[in-house]
Amino acid sequence: MKYTCLNPIASVGLEQFTEGYEKTEKMEDADAVLVRSAAMHDLELPDGLYAVARAGAGVNNIPLDKCAEKGIVVFNTPGANANGVKELVIAGMLLASRDIIGGVEWAKSEAGSEDIAKKAEKEKKKFAGCELMGKKLGIIGLGAIGIQVANVAECLGMDVYGYDPYISVDAAWKLSKGVKHIKDVDDIYRTCDYITIHVPLLDSTRKMINQNAIDLMKENVVILNFARDMLVDEEAVVKALKEGKVKKYVCDFPNTTTAGVENAIIIPHLGASTAESEDNCAKMAVQELMEYLEKGNIINSVNYPNCSLGECTHANRIAINHRNVKNMLGQFTDIFATSDINIANMVNKSKGDYAYSLFDLDSVASEEVLDKIRAVEGVLRVRVIK
Repeated sequence: MKYTCLNPIASVGLEQFTEGYEKTEKMEDADAVLVRSAAMHDLELPDGLYAVARAGAGVNNIPLDKCAEKGIVVFNTPGANANGVKELVIAGMLLASRDIIGGVEWAKSEAGSEDIAKKAEKEKKKFAGCELMGKKLGIIGLGAIGIQVANVAECLGMDVYGYDPYISVDAAWKLSKGVKHIKDVDDIYRTCDYITIHVPLLDSTRKMINQNAIDLMKENVVILNFARDMLVDEEAVVKALKEGKVKKYVCDFPNTTTAGVENAIIIPHLGASTAESEDNCAKMAVQELMEYLEKGNIINSVNYPNCSLGECTHANRIAINHRNVKNMLGQFTDIFATSDINIANMVNKSKGDYAYSLFDLDSVASEEVLDKIRAVEGVLRVRVIK
């Protein structure tokens, strides 16, 4: 198997590839691609490409439907960088609460002053700010990052409100019992002193924090955005900053709209830029690729369903990427039955317009059998795993 990297990927991750893998600089020769921020929308996707692994959570730079239609499974690494982002969100709240940046800049400006200590006692009231304890924090999105922010904020003594209509059972188990589950996001806007957003960028979430949302918010609210810049209507936020409705806007995505605006704390996309986060993402991405290429199992895909049969202990394993339409599974089983091949184990999962099937067989399927499967309308890729 050959893989290529469209961005620098942490060596601790690449070192996990076994001797059966070889790195190539040519994407057209690759079975798998590792990527971070490189834009793939205009790239030619070779027919021999099986998988793309994003060393991170966001996949806006990857053409998901185009990949799915070619039978290319796209993975991401949810939670691998969650701790790094969580820590920066907490730092952002502290920076917004107490004018630490202003105080540090004042101290720099007085570096040559012999009576700096005396001056500090007079000037410090300008940078005093307030404490987080007892304040209300609203978290929109209780995924890997949102949950960690919620749990830490509660430990800091904050009154935490969480909104996520799609929270998973696993996520709910990890959430502190003290977090209040809110069913209407407008209640977050009306109630909270601090609001942080942690949802994916979708058509339904684009600019969800807009003028209407801001109008519902309390005076002197602090808005934090460490997820995606387009989740917030930043022109509306800048207007609210200038009018005094919003106290601070803390964002990890610099642009010409917010950079340099008074009371906007703009950080140069540092959320997941720790060495630990990059290592964790690289390791998870490589593990996902190897699991899929070697066993056909899908873990953390964003365009195909998660699907696994574990280790293959039978004579043959066949993986089929196909469209999610009626009677696909029946057609596959009929082909095996008429070819006198017994199915030892199988699984079929769907996600949106696409589905994925794995078959463990007691005997090896011939090329003729595989061709019959490929001829089924709606089949996008057939792969022999073993």
